Amino acid sequence: MPKPRSRVIGARDQLIVLGYRLGWGLLRAVPERFARAAFRVGADLAWRRRGKGILRLRSNLARVLGPEVSSQRLDQVTREAVRSYARYWMEIFRLSVIPQDEIISRMDLAGEDRLWTAMQRGQGLVVALPHMGNWDHAGAWLVLRGIPFTTVAERLEPAEVFDRFVAFRESLGMEVLPLTGGASPPFRILADRLRAGGAMCLLSDRDLSRHGVAVQFFGARATMPAGPARLALDTGATLLPAVLWFENGGWGCQVYPPVDHTDVATMTQELADAYAEAIAEHPQDWHMLQRLWSDDLEPGRRPAAAADPDHEVDGSAATGGPAAV
Repeated sequence: MPKPRSRVIGARDQLIVLGYRLGWGLLRAVPERFARAAFRVGADLAWRRRGKGILRLRSNLARVLGPEVSSQRLDQVTREAVRSYARYWMEIFRLSVIPQDEIISRMDLAGEDRLWTAMQRGQGLVVALPHMGNWDHAGAWLVLRGIPFTTVAERLEPAEVFDRFVAFRESLGMEVLPLTGGASPPFRILADRLRAGGAMCLLSDRDLSRHGVAVQFFGARATMPAGPARLALDTGATLLPAVLWFENGGWGCQVYPPVDHTDVATMTQELADAYAEAIAEHPQDWHMLQRLWSDDLEPGRRPAAAADPDHEVDGSAATGGPAAV
């Protein structure tokens, strides 16, 4: 029987793989202050280049800061946001060498009791987050505090990068389900985990499918994934909005009160409202470099109403990151 041929990747993908190999290898070996300085320089260079992603980030932040914001102020916040995003990547590569006691002690968390109350109910916990701060650190913190959880990862190319991210997150104690290509749709597995009293963390501020829920977000229409609300309604699990940001000496987090079990549209709007409140307070730590609002999307890509719950899982984070449901 002939051996299966290995997939040949292009030059661009080879550079991406090399970059991630260097990140996980080299950056774990250098002092944090050097890594932080290098990533800050890289962030400033990216901001000056004004590439597509940076311009989209600036446009998104203009919505957050409002129509009266000056160009100077918008540029300042955008530059801070690019630095924040660079810090996220620097910490990703170094998270495995940060002492566990520091992962816990440097987290300033408000509303922690809501996590424990939800787990003690025994009916499952869904933590829904926006793309803010360092969600991988928050996941490591949660596991170290005694709440292992399940998440979903978008399957992106090159495959080696996706595999590395899955292995990295599993090494932190997370269960990672692939968004596509798994044995069964992730929605069903997530529901089973919740019915068994488990927990999950889902990035939920951006919908890439045509099954999103329409919400008002900073005064305009956007769509967000239906999955968190649908999972909570179907299983009886507690749905908690949570937001993250960076602090000079560590990380900040706010866990909001549970979302009432009403209907998918109302519950998703409540998530959007919590996200908007936090993003308005920490705009520099919102890492949204893609189109989000409906009037920014091309007509053929504008989401329609949700149809099939099994297909409500949408990848929203880059490089195989946690996916939105």
